[in-house]
Amino acid sequence: MSDDRLTLRDLRRFAQMKQQFAVLSCYDATTARWLWRGGVQVLLVGDTAAEMILGFDSTLPASVPFMIELTAAVRRGAPQAYVIADMPFGSYQCGEDRAIRNAMKFLTNGMADIVKLEVDASFAPLVERLSHAGVPVMAHLGSRPQHVRAQGGYRAFGRRSHEADLLVDTAGLMIARGAVALLLEAVPGEVAQRVVEKVAGLDTDQIVPVIGCGAGPACHGHVIVLHDLLGLVDWHPPFATPVLNMGEQIQAAARNWVELVESGRYLKDGGPY
Repeated sequence: MSDDRLTLRDLRRFAQMKQQFAVLSCYDATTARWLWRGGVQVLLVGDTAAEMILGFDSTLPASVPFMIELTAAVRRGAPQAYVIADMPFGSYQCGEDRAIRNAMKFLTNGMADIVKLEVDASFAPLVERLSHAGVPVMAHLGSRPQHVRAQGGYRAFGRRSHEADLLVDTAGLMIARGAVALLLEAVPGEVAQRVVEKVAGLDTDQIVPVIGCGAGPACHGHVIVLHDLLGLVDWHPPFATPVLNMGEQIQAAARNWVELVESGRYLKDGGPY
């Protein structure tokens, strides 16, 4: 793996070569360092931190200062990684000027490479203004967790034909207005395939990378929440099967520590065990 910092140009090259790339959510410097060493070159500092780090039942409570601090931490932990900053609820829905200022903070203070916004067609003017301002935008389509209250819960998107057509059209609109990457969440694989094909057929100078989150195999890259992958949560979506049970391992380590201390063996006779 190269020591050079990954850029959008690299993601475009992966997409052009049909070389799928792995993406994981990340929220701290230490974990970022180990993920980079493990070969994960693209890290998403997701607003899922509100759930995984702060313990809330949705992503909504994540604040701009909190997310910027996490983004900067991930950058420090993995200086060469391509870092995606998730703009949290309320940071871009309250006026375009404010949204642009917040986005710029993620690039300057947070040292992110790109900002991600959950969008529909109504956000096209904002995406265009951000693009003209020099802010790279990843348009998040499909299931949009920041709308969980308005929708009455989480839901997949694109299973109905009119939703699928709308999503494909919106993807084209976002790219036309300046989005340089897409993220599709909880979208049927055949719909994601249509988006990938549309991206390939657009009259643009560069291919637009499409990252899927439970969106079938056709996407150029794939992302899941790190805590799902590691088995640190009690429930995980069907597209994010754990590869180990780290939660149980932590629990066992904690139990061993308690027994070590309570038994009086810790530091006894000059040794830790």
